[in-house]
Amino acid sequence: MARYKTIDTSPRFLAVDLERQLIPGTFVHALNHLIDNELDLAAFDSRYANDRSGAPAWPPAVLLKVVLYAYSLGIVSSRGIERACAEQVTFIALTGDRIPHFTTIAAFVSGLAGQIAPLFARILYLCDRQGLIGREMFAIDGVKLPSNASKHKSGTRADFLHRIRKLETATAAMLARHRENDAQPAEASLEDKARQKIERLENEAAQLRDWLAANPEDRRGAKGSIRKSNRTDPESAKMATGKGVIQGYCGVAAVDGKHQIIIEAQAHGTGSEQELLLPVVEATAANRNPDTLITADAGYHSETNLKRLAEQNTPALIADNGMRKRDERFKEQKKYKILPDPLYDKTKPPRKATTYRPEDFDYDPETGTCRCPAGKQLYQNGSNCIHNGYVAVKFQGALRDCVPCSERERCLRTPEKTRTRQVCFFRGKADTTKVSYTEIMRQAIDTERGRALYGRRFATVEPVFGNLRHNKGLNRFTLRGRKKVDTQWKLYCMVHNIEKLAHHGYGQ
Repeated sequence: MARYKTIDTSPRFLAVDLERQLIPGTFVHALNHLIDNELDLAAFDSRYANDRSGAPAWPPAVLLKVVLYAYSLGIVSSRGIERACAEQVTFIALTGDRIPHFTTIAAFVSGLAGQIAPLFARILYLCDRQGLIGREMFAIDGVKLPSNASKHKSGTRADFLHRIRKLETATAAMLARHRENDAQPAEASLEDKARQKIERLENEAAQLRDWLAANPEDRRGAKGSIRKSNRTDPESAKMATGKGVIQGYCGVAAVDGKHQIIIEAQAHGTGSEQELLLPVVEATAANRNPDTLITADAGYHSETNLKRLAEQNTPALIADNGMRKRDERFKEQKKYKILPDPLYDKTKPPRKATTYRPEDFDYDPETGTCRCPAGKQLYQNGSNCIHNGYVAVKFQGALRDCVPCSERERCLRTPEKTRTRQVCFFRGKADTTKVSYTEIMRQAIDTERGRALYGRRFATVEPVFGNLRHNKGLNRFTLRGRKKVDTQWKLYCMVHNIEKLAHHGYGQ
């Protein structure tokens, strides 16, 4: 019978050379070399005033190494990072066998808002120096992630006032019931529970009043519409996703097409992607050439955005909602789509028409005549009408025909109010002098070259989000407030860029 060596994995003391644990060619080696030799962390010195008194502080370089390496492994919580510094040899090598407290790590991450942008820009410079940025195409896209905020504490001022009235009504009813029960003997535990519930309702109503007093106005959108506010994180927003509505932020990234380097990263508390395109494009101006192409999906498409890009002479291909319908390559895409999940499918089934549609009328464009389903002749009351940018011809029924008609119930939506039926037939797009930037973009993206260039967007930006969300485990933001969430999003994007440097031999 074969005999094998005994493998003993019980704890023991070992002599470990910590520097040798950072193996050249790995992410952690590139991270350690970059922070020690390339990043200027002098700005962190202003945080401390312990040159003559006080305890020594943790070096910012060590904390930054630990946080970025932990994020690369999907460890986000400060307690998890502290545990890793005590148990994993690579973390021990980064910290010199010292264990930072989780409160130190949490305070360091939440206080990075003022220093993260220069560090991000420095890493971009190193990527450019290594030849990893091509500047031929920047693909812009975003991902909506939940944050450390309660979705149930969102609403407008009117919603919160309604909530206060409900709480006060419930409290008054419970107090009245409690007074009635005082005359009758009851268990002490039941009385305590009722008293605690009343106090809880009163405290919640008081918190709502305090919040309303501190926020006298509703949150407004870009067009002045009222947006729901969140009492746990006022800068977050409710966002519709494929898995329902979340309370969180949208992390936007502009990715270079050559080696998928993230050029710009921003986090915003809004679900409207149209508002985020121009800020990201303006932020990438320093890294773009005059001929750098900007690509984005239909979520960023609007006439205002296209007009602004055209005025700035910025080459761009922004898809519209009908792009795939016009593309022959996607004509059979319906049969490959997964059936919608009934738990999240909120679309309403199409309603069957209850009245006659224009196609039910007998219209002859050559003679300019039209007959209704009852066989009555309609008279023309407009031959070159402009309706939603299209030229149309209009017809209307005569009173002598429509009023006594037996088909009024099927022809008119409100036969008791409407006397005659009108019908409109479109003849094509109107030839107006107003420039339509949407039409110009549609013509550009529908060309063979436009489709080929736009097709590169998928292979550029989608793998980046796959790396951050799946490989790095980024499924939510753990901080509150836009500045802190933006910092955490930039940290993750820095991890992605440093990985690119490591894969191309940086620091070996």
